Amino acid sequence: MKVQCITEESLFRPEAVRWRERMNLLEPMGDAVVILPCSMRKPYSSSRSHLIFMKVTKGIQECILTSPFGVCPREMEKTYPIQSYDTSTTGEWSNEEIKVVGECLKDYVDGKEVIAHVEGGYKQVCEEYLEDAVYTSTGKTTSKESIENLKREVKKYPRIKGRAKTLHMFRSIARYQFNSKKADALIPDDVKILGRFDRRILRDGKQIATLHFNNGFYSLNLEGGEILKEINKKHVKINFELKTNSLFSPGVTEADQDIVPNDEVVILKDGEVVGVGKAILSGKEMKRATKGIAVKIRHRKK
Repeated sequence: MKVQCITEESLFRPEAVRWRERMNLLEPMGDAVVILPCSMRKPYSSSRSHLIFMKVTKGIQECILTSPFGVCPREMEKTYPIQSYDTSTTGEWSNEEIKVVGECLKDYVDGKEVIAHVEGGYKQVCEEYLEDAVYTSTGKTTSKESIENLKREVKKYPRIKGRAKTLHMFRSIARYQFNSKKADALIPDDVKILGRFDRRILRDGKQIATLHFNNGFYSLNLEGGEILKEINKKHVKINFELKTNSLFSPGVTEADQDIVPNDEVVILKDGEVVGVGKAILSGKEMKRATKGIAVKIRHRKK
Protein backbone atom coordinates (compact mmCIF):
# COMPACT_ATOMS: atom_id res chain seq x y z
CA MET A 1 0.00 0.00 0.00
CA LYS A 2 1.39 3.38 -1.03
CA VAL A 3 1.87 6.02 1.68
CA GLN A 4 1.22 9.46 0.16
CA CYS A 5 3.51 12.13 1.64
CA ILE A 6 2.86 15.19 -0.49
CA THR A 7 2.52 18.07 2.00
CA GLU A 8 4.48 19.21 5.04
CA GLU A 9 1.70 17.79 7.25
CA SER A 10 3.00 14.34 6.27
CA LEU A 11 5.73 14.86 8.88
CA PHE A 12 3.08 14.12 11.49
CA ARG A 13 1.46 11.08 9.92
CA PRO A 14 1.42 8.23 12.47
CA GLU A 15 3.60 6.08 10.20
CA ALA A 16 6.23 8.81 9.90
CA VAL A 17 6.24 9.67 13.61
CA ARG A 18 6.50 5.99 14.57
CA TRP A 19 9.36 5.50 12.12
CA ARG A 20 11.38 8.42 13.48
CA GLU A 21 10.79 7.40 17.09
CA ARG A 22 11.95 3.84 16.44
CA MET A 23 15.10 4.96 14.64
CA ASN A 24 16.38 5.68 18.16
CA LEU A 25 16.54 1.90 18.65
CA LEU A 26 18.93 1.45 15.73
CA GLU A 27 22.71 1.80 15.83
CA PRO A 28 25.00 2.34 12.84
CA MET A 29 27.78 -0.21 12.30
CA GLY A 30 31.44 0.57 11.78
CA ASP A 31 33.43 3.74 12.29
CA ALA A 32 31.71 5.99 9.74
CA VAL A 33 28.31 6.74 8.26
CA VAL A 34 27.79 7.84 4.65
CA ILE A 35 24.82 10.20 4.30
CA LEU A 36 22.98 9.98 0.97
CA PRO A 37 19.92 11.66 -0.59
CA CYS A 38 16.71 9.69 -1.11
CA SER A 39 15.30 8.83 -4.54
CA MET A 40 11.86 8.71 -6.11
CA ARG A 41 12.26 5.01 -6.85
CA LYS A 42 11.76 2.52 -3.99
CA PRO A 43 13.56 0.70 -2.64
CA TYR A 44 16.34 3.25 -3.02
CA SER A 45 18.85 0.60 -4.09
CA SER A 46 16.89 0.07 -7.32
CA SER A 47 17.41 3.69 -8.43
CA ARG A 48 20.15 4.71 -10.84
CA SER A 49 21.80 7.09 -8.38
CA HIS A 50 21.94 4.58 -5.54
CA LEU A 51 23.30 1.85 -7.80
CA ILE A 52 26.20 4.24 -8.44
CA PHE A 53 26.62 5.10 -4.74
CA MET A 54 26.52 1.48 -3.60
CA LYS A 55 29.43 0.46 -5.81
CA VAL A 56 31.55 2.84 -3.76
CA THR A 57 30.01 2.50 -0.28
CA LYS A 58 29.80 -1.30 -0.10
CA GLY A 59 30.74 -2.41 3.40
CA ILE A 60 30.26 1.07 4.92
CA GLN A 61 27.17 2.08 6.90
CA GLU A 62 24.81 4.10 4.68
CA CYS A 63 22.03 6.38 5.88
CA ILE A 64 19.52 7.95 3.48
CA LEU A 65 17.95 11.31 4.33
CA THR A 66 14.28 11.63 3.49
CA SER A 67 11.26 13.69 4.45
CA PRO A 68 8.92 12.97 6.19
CA PHE A 69 10.61 9.88 7.69
CA GLY A 70 13.90 11.45 8.70
CA VAL A 71 16.56 8.81 8.16
CA CYS A 72 16.61 5.38 6.59
CA PRO A 73 19.62 3.17 7.28
CA ARG A 74 20.30 1.11 4.14
CA GLU A 75 19.35 -2.12 5.93
CA MET A 76 15.83 -0.77 6.53
CA GLU A 77 14.99 0.34 2.99
CA LYS A 78 12.75 -2.65 2.18
CA THR A 79 10.64 -2.33 5.33
CA TYR A 80 7.16 -0.76 5.31
CA PRO A 81 6.42 2.15 5.12
CA ILE A 82 9.79 3.39 3.84
CA GLN A 83 9.65 1.00 0.88
CA SER A 84 6.37 2.36 -0.46
CA TYR A 85 5.93 6.08 0.09
CA ASP A 86 5.52 8.79 -2.53
CA THR A 87 6.95 12.25 -2.04
CA SER A 88 8.62 15.05 -3.98
CA THR A 89 12.42 14.90 -4.34
CA THR A 90 13.05 18.41 -5.64
CA GLY A 91 15.77 18.96 -3.05
CA GLU A 92 13.95 21.98 -1.61
CA TRP A 93 13.20 21.61 2.10
CA SER A 94 11.01 23.69 4.42
CA ASN A 95 12.31 24.89 7.79
CA GLU A 96 10.09 22.34 9.54
CA GLU A 97 11.40 19.49 7.40
CA ILE A 98 15.01 20.52 8.09
CA LYS A 99 14.31 20.62 11.82
CA VAL A 100 12.53 17.26 12.05
CA VAL A 101 14.93 15.40 9.76
CA GLY A 102 18.00 17.11 11.26
CA GLU A 103 17.15 16.07 14.80
CA CYS A 104 16.57 12.50 13.66
CA LEU A 105 19.89 12.45 11.81
CA LYS A 106 21.83 13.91 14.73
CA ASP A 107 20.50 11.25 17.09
CA TYR A 108 21.24 8.42 14.65
CA VAL A 109 24.89 9.28 13.83
CA ASP A 110 25.80 10.24 17.41
CA GLY A 111 29.50 9.54 17.96
CA LYS A 112 30.25 8.39 14.40
CA GLU A 113 32.36 10.08 11.75
CA VAL A 114 30.21 11.30 8.86
CA ILE A 115 30.75 11.47 5.10
CA ALA A 116 27.94 13.59 3.68
CA HIS A 117 27.41 12.95 -0.04
CA VAL A 118 24.52 15.37 -0.47
CA GLU A 119 23.36 18.60 -2.11
CA GLY A 120 20.52 21.11 -1.70
CA GLY A 121 18.20 20.71 1.26
CA TYR A 122 19.92 17.46 2.24
CA LYS A 123 23.21 19.32 2.63
CA GLN A 124 21.50 22.08 4.58
CA VAL A 125 20.22 19.50 7.07
CA CYS A 126 23.74 18.13 7.57
CA GLU A 127 25.32 21.58 7.89
CA GLU A 128 22.82 22.71 10.50
CA TYR A 129 22.68 19.56 12.63
CA LEU A 130 26.10 17.90 12.36
CA GLU A 131 29.12 19.52 13.98
CA ASP A 132 31.69 17.67 11.88
CA ALA A 133 31.16 16.09 8.49
CA VAL A 134 33.20 15.64 5.33
CA TYR A 135 31.33 16.80 2.21
CA THR A 136 32.17 14.96 -1.00
CA SER A 137 29.69 16.18 -3.61
CA THR A 138 30.69 19.03 -5.91
CA GLY A 139 27.34 20.16 -7.31
CA LYS A 140 25.91 16.82 -8.49
CA THR A 141 26.11 13.70 -6.36
CA THR A 142 26.52 11.34 -9.34
CA SER A 143 29.18 13.35 -11.17
CA LYS A 144 32.56 11.74 -11.79
CA GLU A 145 34.34 14.21 -9.50
CA SER A 146 31.84 13.70 -6.68
CA ILE A 147 32.07 9.92 -6.88
CA GLU A 148 35.88 10.07 -6.86
CA ASN A 149 35.73 12.24 -3.74
CA LEU A 150 33.41 9.70 -2.11
CA LYS A 151 35.75 6.84 -3.03
CA ARG A 152 38.70 8.61 -1.49
CA GLU A 153 36.90 9.19 1.82
CA VAL A 154 35.40 5.72 2.27
CA LYS A 155 38.82 4.12 1.67
CA LYS A 156 39.87 5.54 5.02
CA TYR A 157 37.57 3.15 6.90
CA PRO A 158 37.50 -0.65 7.31
CA ARG A 159 34.64 -2.44 5.55
CA ILE A 160 31.95 -4.28 7.50
CA LYS A 161 32.11 -8.02 6.80
CA GLY A 162 29.21 -9.95 5.25
CA ARG A 163 27.95 -12.09 8.17
CA ALA A 164 28.11 -9.19 10.64
CA LYS A 165 26.28 -6.95 8.17
CA THR A 166 23.56 -9.56 7.61
CA LEU A 167 22.95 -10.08 11.33
CA HIS A 168 22.86 -6.34 11.86
CA MET A 169 20.22 -5.93 9.15
CA PHE A 170 17.95 -8.66 10.51
CA ARG A 171 18.30 -7.38 14.08
CA SER A 172 17.61 -3.79 13.04
CA ILE A 173 14.36 -4.87 11.38
CA ALA A 174 13.40 -6.85 14.51
CA ARG A 175 14.12 -3.86 16.76
CA TYR A 176 11.97 -1.62 14.59
CA GLN A 177 9.08 -4.07 14.25
CA PHE A 178 8.90 -5.06 17.91
CA ASN A 179 9.93 -1.66 19.30
CA SER A 180 12.72 -2.97 21.51
CA LYS A 181 16.46 -3.57 21.44
CA LYS A 182 15.70 -6.84 23.19
CA ALA A 183 14.24 -8.05 19.88
CA ASP A 184 17.84 -8.89 18.90
CA ALA A 185 17.03 -12.20 20.61
CA LEU A 186 15.00 -13.17 17.53
CA ILE A 187 18.27 -13.26 15.56
CA PRO A 188 20.82 -15.22 17.65
CA ASP A 189 24.47 -15.41 16.57
CA ASP A 190 24.06 -18.99 15.35
CA VAL A 191 20.91 -18.28 13.32
CA LYS A 192 20.50 -19.90 9.93
CA ILE A 193 18.80 -17.87 7.20
CA LEU A 194 17.28 -19.62 4.20
CA GLY A 195 15.44 -18.36 1.12
CA ARG A 196 15.98 -15.81 -1.60
CA PHE A 197 12.83 -13.69 -1.31
CA ASP A 198 10.91 -14.64 1.83
CA ARG A 199 13.71 -15.42 4.31
CA ARG A 200 13.24 -18.22 6.86
CA ILE A 201 14.92 -17.71 10.24
CA LEU A 202 15.99 -20.98 11.91
CA ARG A 203 17.89 -22.05 15.00
CA ASP A 204 18.72 -25.64 15.89
CA GLY A 205 16.52 -26.76 13.00
CA LYS A 206 13.46 -24.93 14.35
CA GLN A 207 11.90 -22.02 12.50
CA ILE A 208 11.63 -18.82 14.51
CA ALA A 209 10.08 -16.53 11.91
CA THR A 210 9.86 -15.56 8.24
CA LEU A 211 10.99 -12.18 6.93
CA HIS A 212 8.61 -11.32 4.10
CA PHE A 213 9.77 -9.82 0.82
CA ASN A 214 6.58 -7.82 0.23
CA ASN A 215 6.65 -5.70 3.40
CA GLY A 216 9.99 -6.31 5.11
CA PHE A 217 8.37 -7.57 8.32
CA TYR A 218 8.60 -10.82 10.26
CA SER A 219 5.77 -13.26 10.77
CA LEU A 220 6.36 -15.49 13.78
CA ASN A 221 6.32 -19.21 14.36
CA LEU A 222 5.63 -20.55 17.84
CA GLU A 223 9.40 -20.54 18.53
CA GLY A 224 9.39 -16.82 17.81
CA GLY A 225 6.44 -16.42 20.14
CA GLU A 226 8.52 -17.96 22.93
CA ILE A 227 11.16 -15.29 22.37
CA LEU A 228 8.55 -12.50 22.43
CA LYS A 229 7.29 -13.88 25.72
CA GLU A 230 10.81 -13.81 27.16
CA ILE A 231 11.39 -10.17 26.17
CA ASN A 232 7.84 -9.25 27.28
CA LYS A 233 6.75 -7.60 24.03
CA LYS A 234 3.51 -7.67 22.02
CA HIS A 235 1.69 -10.10 24.31
CA VAL A 236 -2.04 -10.80 24.45
CA LYS A 237 -3.30 -12.79 27.44
CA ILE A 238 -6.35 -15.06 27.61
CA ASN A 239 -7.82 -17.42 30.23
CA PHE A 240 -9.48 -20.09 28.06
CA GLU A 241 -8.44 -22.87 25.67
CA LEU A 242 -7.60 -21.49 22.22
CA LYS A 243 -9.41 -23.78 19.77
CA THR A 244 -9.91 -21.59 16.68
CA ASN A 245 -7.82 -19.33 14.48
CA SER A 246 -9.66 -16.18 15.55
CA LEU A 247 -9.26 -14.58 18.96
CA PHE A 248 -12.24 -12.34 19.77
CA SER A 249 -11.94 -9.24 21.92
CA PRO A 250 -14.18 -10.48 24.78
CA GLY A 251 -11.65 -13.26 25.37
CA VAL A 252 -8.72 -10.90 25.97
CA THR A 253 -7.82 -10.36 29.64
CA GLU A 254 -4.70 -8.26 29.05
CA ALA A 255 -2.86 -6.80 26.05
CA ASP A 256 0.40 -4.93 25.57
CA GLN A 257 -0.50 -1.25 25.17
CA ASP A 258 2.26 -0.95 22.54
CA ILE A 259 0.33 -3.15 20.08
CA VAL A 260 -1.02 -1.45 16.94
CA PRO A 261 -3.10 -3.08 14.18
CA ASN A 262 -1.13 -5.51 11.98
CA ASP A 263 1.52 -6.11 14.66
CA GLU A 264 2.80 -9.63 15.21
CA VAL A 265 1.70 -10.76 18.67
CA VAL A 266 2.09 -13.73 20.98
CA ILE A 267 -0.94 -15.23 22.75
CA LEU A 268 -0.38 -16.35 26.35
CA LYS A 269 -2.48 -18.49 28.70
CA ASP A 270 -1.29 -19.00 32.27
CA GLY A 271 2.15 -17.75 31.21
CA GLU A 272 2.47 -20.27 28.37
CA VAL A 273 2.61 -19.55 24.65
CA VAL A 274 -0.51 -20.93 22.97
CA GLY A 275 -0.42 -19.05 19.68
CA VAL A 276 1.02 -16.31 17.47
CA GLY A 277 -0.70 -14.13 14.93
CA LYS A 278 -1.53 -10.68 13.59
CA ALA A 279 -3.31 -8.01 15.62
CA ILE A 280 -6.52 -6.65 14.09
CA LEU A 281 -7.01 -4.10 16.87
CA SER A 282 -4.62 -2.07 19.00
CA GLY A 283 -3.81 -3.32 22.49
CA LYS A 284 -6.07 -0.66 24.01
CA GLU A 285 -8.94 -1.54 21.69
CA MET A 286 -8.64 -5.25 22.50
CA LYS A 287 -9.38 -4.49 26.16
CA ARG A 288 -12.23 -2.06 25.43
CA ALA A 289 -14.05 -3.84 22.60
CA THR A 290 -17.04 -6.02 23.41
CA LYS A 291 -17.16 -7.74 20.03
CA GLY A 292 -15.06 -8.37 16.94
CA ILE A 293 -11.79 -10.13 16.19
CA ALA A 294 -8.74 -8.98 18.15
CA VAL A 295 -6.12 -11.30 16.63
CA LYS A 296 -6.00 -13.55 13.56
CA ILE A 297 -4.07 -16.62 14.69
CA ARG A 298 -1.38 -18.00 12.38
CA HIS A 299 -0.04 -20.85 14.55
CA ARG A 300 -1.50 -22.29 17.73
CA LYS A 301 -0.62 -25.14 20.00
CA LYS A 302 -2.99 -28.07 19.60
